[in-house]
Amino acid sequence: MDPRTSAQDVMRCDLCETSMVQMHCDSCLINLCKACVGEHIAADESEDHKVVKFQSRKSTPLYPGCISHNKERCEMHCDQCHIPVCTKCIASGKHLSHNILTILQAYMAKKEKILKNKTELNETIFPTYQDISFDLQNRMSQLEKKYGDLSTAITKHGEDWHREIDKLVQKLKAEVEEMKTTQLHTLQKHLDEVNKKMSDINDEINSIDVNLDSNNMSDVFSATSTVEEYKKLPQKILPSLPKFTPGRIQREELCKLFGTLSSISVQSEEHGYSIKTTQKSPEAASSPVIKQLLDEPQTVTTIHTGYENLYNVACLSDEEIWTCDNSRTMKLFSINQGSQLKSITTKSQNAPWDIAVTNSGDLVYTDYWDRTVNIVKNEEIQTVIRLQKWRPRGVCSTSSDDLLVIMNSDDVTQSKVVRYSGSTEKQSIQFDDQGRPLYSSGGYYRYITENRNLDVCVADYRVKVVVVNQVGKLRFRYTGHTPAPKNKQFSPLGITTDSQSHILTADCNNDCVHIIDQDGQFLRYIDCGLIEPKGLCIDTNDNLFVAQCRNKQVKKIKYLQ
Repeated sequence: MDPRTSAQDVMRCDLCETSMVQMHCDSCLINLCKACVGEHIAADESEDHKVVKFQSRKSTPLYPGCISHNKERCEMHCDQCHIPVCTKCIASGKHLSHNILTILQAYMAKKEKILKNKTELNETIFPTYQDISFDLQNRMSQLEKKYGDLSTAITKHGEDWHREIDKLVQKLKAEVEEMKTTQLHTLQKHLDEVNKKMSDINDEINSIDVNLDSNNMSDVFSATSTVEEYKKLPQKILPSLPKFTPGRIQREELCKLFGTLSSISVQSEEHGYSIKTTQKSPEAASSPVIKQLLDEPQTVTTIHTGYENLYNVACLSDEEIWTCDNSRTMKLFSINQGSQLKSITTKSQNAPWDIAVTNSGDLVYTDYWDRTVNIVKNEEIQTVIRLQKWRPRGVCSTSSDDLLVIMNSDDVTQSKVVRYSGSTEKQSIQFDDQGRPLYSSGGYYRYITENRNLDVCVADYRVKVVVVNQVGKLRFRYTGHTPAPKNKQFSPLGITTDSQSHILTADCNNDCVHIIDQDGQFLRYIDCGLIEPKGLCIDTNDNLFVAQCRNKQVKKIKYLQ
């Protein structure tokens, strides 16, 4: 068939190359027409040709040749040696007492294993790599955005410096003008006095000329001389010019004043990703990269704390939680048993305002009245931050092991977020790009957390949730969603985030928890019969723990698949 006039040609016999294919030799893997079958078999009579219909090609098992006995086919398989064997191999005694299978049994078992591997590659491993690829692309996209935000922040800071320098230049120039005016005024006044004397001297000369021309003796004898008066010359005014002494520009000091960039690192986690699986497994086992919200959140367990008013909760692990109320005692509970394991009393005997747990498992708490942030190591309390004119409220430990503290001034007219590395202040976040306060004034509750994308999220009670990026630039404000479960004013208190970068905040007025995405879009409410929820935290399996103020209970809630 001419390929120029047909879209598809028929298959031809590999021997005659003219007749259509009807048969296939599974031993030699060639296509044959019926007329050429005899010729093919006769060409090599030593070969055991397995000729089948073309439609049944590759259906005949091809037994492997024996490596020890030439021209022998292996119809058995040695399980101990993991090699095909022929009857002569078995008769030789080399495989005596070994487990011998038929080659077909071993062949089918191997194929079954290969099929299982293919299924695992198709259904679990490849989709996991797809998720990893998506995760990496997402991280790259976020990195691009964050570096853009970082460059914008540096540019803005440079513009702020330019404005301040322009103001300083204008101030110095204004001082120069004022000095010049003062000294010119002094010289002008002196010049006016000298000109007045010159005019008086001219008048005196004219008067003398009149007397010299006069023949009236009385006028001449009555003339008086003022020469001695004019011999006393005026003082010489010597104004001193101000000097401008430029400050020496020291590049290193200038860099420190302007701001510096922290170093970067690319860390790797050997077990950072996990294989997707469709089999049921415990919560601690490997989980899908992406989790969906449950249609109906479920209460897993309830822990009775015995507090008067339960305020906060922080996960030490998937088995233990720290809690606190308006007393001086912080308690550690077993989640599964619901029993108290230990308690810690604050250093100042004041009630802790907020609690958190560091990456290394140490308890951190803020002491509002003592103006301190404290860390508990081996049940010993160390004060790591002591504030002046400011009081700490919420605290959280970040992925980089910094501490983020939301605080207000003593007169409660200002609020800000400060990042600390140990006791060293690294960053202060207080105003937006227009110089307006990001956070409200007043002595309200404020709690703080860091999202997985490194955003800083603050629950500003009776106002909103305020989210800024890593460099402190405002991303969005969330002011609640309507209709609210109880149609009351949004009152965010405790705040936390999960592995999906969801932001969860407790709404004590509406007895629920709001879930929003990392860009501030409302997703759903969690109520589960909550009563005045305040503190929130998330464990490593994305279980939510809610501290309920009035009924003194912590609820563990499953809300993600």
